[in-house]
Amino acid sequence: MVPLTVFWLGPLVYAFYLSFTEWDFMSPDKLFVGLDNYTELISNPLFYKALGVTLLFCAGSVVPTLIGGLAFAMLLNSKLRFSGLYRALIFSPWVTPTVAVSIVWSWIFEPEVGLANNVLRVFGSDGIGWLNDPDWALAGILIVTIWKAVGWAMVFYLVALRNVPPDLLEAAGIDGAGSWRRFIHVTVPLISPTTFFLSIVLIIQSVQAYDQINVMTQGGPSGSTRTLLYMYYQSAFESYNIGEASSVAVVLVIGCVLLSLASFTVSRRSVHYH
Repeated sequence: MVPLTVFWLGPLVYAFYLSFTEWDFMSPDKLFVGLDNYTELISNPLFYKALGVTLLFCAGSVVPTLIGGLAFAMLLNSKLRFSGLYRALIFSPWVTPTVAVSIVWSWIFEPEVGLANNVLRVFGSDGIGWLNDPDWALAGILIVTIWKAVGWAMVFYLVALRNVPPDLLEAAGIDGAGSWRRFIHVTVPLISPTTFFLSIVLIIQSVQAYDQINVMTQGGPSGSTRTLLYMYYQSAFESYNIGEASSVAVVLVIGCVLLSLASFTVSRRSVHYH
């Protein structure tokens, strides 16, 4: 409880207090302004754009990571030769520092000499602007995020799949259920606790994504990759508007709670349905 209070609960309460003040991070006095920071925030079009980017990034990273992790787990759960090597290769991006990964992918996405566009040119494409194009920058960030996290999800799904009782699958097969129906009506419900756990963790991680955005795009171009967390960083450590930044942080916390509750509700309904 001591470290939890000192490093989590205390700063959370203090940030909530700061969201009602005007402070430049350096002056000794904090001016209490009530709800002004929240009023300015909800009237700021940049906030809604950052909120939209955050939600899009969350959906675009969590769902493919879950699907990809489960697909790899099912493939490697079969009698595949060298499956241990494949598991290590797929999992290795997760243990690689995000900053290093982001730098390498920035080179891959370089428009003129990057590997991604060189591959596209082989197929007759002129290439994509990637991180320099507002229409593609977020997609580039999502590719890196999914590529890094899919191996982590795969490990959890591998354990979950191995805990599915073979007797249930065999009984379903005897009753005439094909592979797809066994997967949908037996495997998916039994691994749903793992899916729920991964959903919650991945949602929180996606809302808190910062390293890859800072290294690869700095929130640009034209704010196309500016999430709420990056907006918080810019308000706090570029504009030194701590009150506004704290109000964004409070919104982030509330958003994480709401997304987690939504995931919990969907998971419980899915289990009940099955």
